Amino acid sequence: MPSSALTPYSPPAIRLETSESVCAGHPDKLCDRISDEILDACLWEDPAARCAVEVMASNHLITVAGQITCNGRVRIRQVVRSTLARLGYQPWKYLVSVNVTKQSTDIAGGVDTALETRDGGAEQAGAFSDLGAGDQGTVYGYATAATKDFLPASLVAAHEICARLDQAREQGTIAGIGPDGKAQVTLTVDENGTPITAPTVVVSIQHDAAKDLEELRREVVSKIVAPSLEAIGIPTLTYTTVLVNPSGRFVKGGPRADTGLTGRKLMVDTYGGHAPHGGGAFSGKDATKVDRTGAYMARFLAKQVVAGRLAKRCTVSISYAIGKADPVAFDIDTHGTHIPEVTDEDIRLALMEFYSLRPGAIIDRFHLRRHGFARYSAYGHFGYVNGAYPGWESTTGSWNLKAHVIDHAKARHGESNEEAQ
Repeated sequence: MPSSALTPYSPPAIRLETSESVCAGHPDKLCDRISDEILDACLWEDPAARCAVEVMASNHLITVAGQITCNGRVRIRQVVRSTLARLGYQPWKYLVSVNVTKQSTDIAGGVDTALETRDGGAEQAGAFSDLGAGDQGTVYGYATAATKDFLPASLVAAHEICARLDQAREQGTIAGIGPDGKAQVTLTVDENGTPITAPTVVVSIQHDAAKDLEELRREVVSKIVAPSLEAIGIPTLTYTTVLVNPSGRFVKGGPRADTGLTGRKLMVDTYGGHAPHGGGAFSGKDATKVDRTGAYMARFLAKQVVAGRLAKRCTVSISYAIGKADPVAFDIDTHGTHIPEVTDEDIRLALMEFYSLRPGAIIDRFHLRRHGFARYSAYGHFGYVNGAYPGWESTTGSWNLKAHVIDHAKARHGESNEEAQ
């Protein structure tokens, strides 16, 4: 080709990205919150409590079911009613049914003493080091450099809208709205996931029968949507279609209009559908359940990789067997975004060397015997949650990770070259 030939212009790849979130009073999120409030009540009484509680809310009935082993008395009905009141519902309108038993002794035996210990090969690595996984399954963690919270921008915006709706109801800055609501945000993003425009935002919010719908629309657009999009770097709504209650009236809401279940908003809790999910819910489960604990660790590791500038995106997967402490599989995928000096395998091996993936070690690292899980039941379990970053969102470990991984990779590839010679 002649040196004077011009390289054809290749515009940056632009794609659509959509995520949903729900308000704290949405029926499913209400059930998540009740489950986590019950868990917190158990941990307040007994930091070593075992809890696996699920809630169903339908019409005027709240049903609590599951397994609890706790050295203390937990007033479940009282917890349910105080949670209903806190989220904007009238607790005296609901009947609470409780069907809770103790954890199976078969499960407890495998969790209390891991397979490695029963086989006589356990190494004491700290408190709870002998704990086995509370269930089998694969958990996933994800991080992207697209936002400062290392989450997809559309998900950050959807969470922000729902959080602002709840705040507007609690503080009265928008009169006549109820606790039930949800948001969906569609963005155009570049190849790095950085938002460019917001073509469509959908907001559905419960309201009083007398509320003027056009007034509600104006308030939601100006007080909720505009500042939420500005928070992710979109300062104008010029190119945005905002649909507020596109179905029309939304007077009847909450459990009266739609049955709620614990664990039915898995994508809201995690990555908005932009990463795999193992299928296990978080809420209502104590820290021996790797559905929750393992997922928190997977997110922590993915975030270390991206915050440490080893890659722009990272998905971590960890697989556990019930009653076994060490995972049966651990893998990472940087989606081709890792730095040239290392491979995904280099990063994986270095992470395995630096971090223990045993449930007991994860519990110790993130102090998961403490109560306080209910604060994560709305607006996702990752990122800046209700005014704070939880332990699994810390990036302190990422500061020196890049140098360590590069050194690890050089040593590994050097050994490989010597063996080849």
